[in-house]
Amino acid sequence: MSIIVTQLFNGVSLGSILLLIALGLAITFGQMNIINMAHGEFIMIGAYTTYVLQQAFIQYLPQSAFGYYFILAIPLAFIVAALIGLLIEKSIVRFLYERPLDSLLATWGVSLILQQAARSIFGAPNVAVIAPEWLNGGLTLAGVTFPYKRLFIIGLVVISLVFLFIYLYKTSSGRRMKAVTLNRDMASCLGVSTRRVDSLAFALGSGVAGIAGCSLTLLGSIGPTLGTSYIVDAFMIVVLGGVGKLKGTIFAALLLGILSTFVELSTSATIAKVVVFAFIILFLQWKPTGLVGAKVRALD
Repeated sequence: MSIIVTQLFNGVSLGSILLLIALGLAITFGQMNIINMAHGEFIMIGAYTTYVLQQAFIQYLPQSAFGYYFILAIPLAFIVAALIGLLIEKSIVRFLYERPLDSLLATWGVSLILQQAARSIFGAPNVAVIAPEWLNGGLTLAGVTFPYKRLFIIGLVVISLVFLFIYLYKTSSGRRMKAVTLNRDMASCLGVSTRRVDSLAFALGSGVAGIAGCSLTLLGSIGPTLGTSYIVDAFMIVVLGGVGKLKGTIFAALLLGILSTFVELSTSATIAKVVVFAFIILFLQWKPTGLVGAKVRALD
């Protein structure tokens, strides 16, 4: 029984990490139809922002203050990644709307540039981020240990979802974003500035990816190619959940996390990846719109 509980917790933990990574991609891909291959690099930006803040705390602040750096790193990673995302949208992406293949090539080029910039600034080898003392150890219940780091990540994902829900459903700018996602032409006819909404959505998606990068520093060392490992999984989650659907993204991330963990228990990581791919292919053959398809009316 303890093995099942452990694997279930590991699956939810993995699904939470994948969800945090996929949330930003779901926002940009679902609204603007932009295939953002640089999404992984915004994860890297959030991770390096955390590393830089850690070094600043070590050099300029007393040791007693070190435990608070990670709390400050979360909003800072969001802001830095969002600002860089906004700059890229204003200078490159906004000229590629309705051109998905061109956007794929352009954002792939941006990802290579950002990776090389990280190598030039921080070096090619991975660097380590030291977790605060209060995140070390774990909670033991009924013989099962739940690491504080993974519990913190799950809590961070829940808080991020709450803030996203409030923004999208309770604010006027969030409602405009949802309107553009459902019907861009009609929203434009009603006076919504779709270009401004696109810029805001791209910055928001980039900022959420920055939070994901900040959380990944708790699980291991970071490097210029940190986000590359997760970009394929993020796209799979977005497509499986239903493009642009926040609820579907949540279900898909948790489903893939739990499925991967239980399959990997009896086989290997490679076989688990193959099984997950096969499951997604078969599911999309049955339901092409994903777990939660968008309900819109269209005129032919």
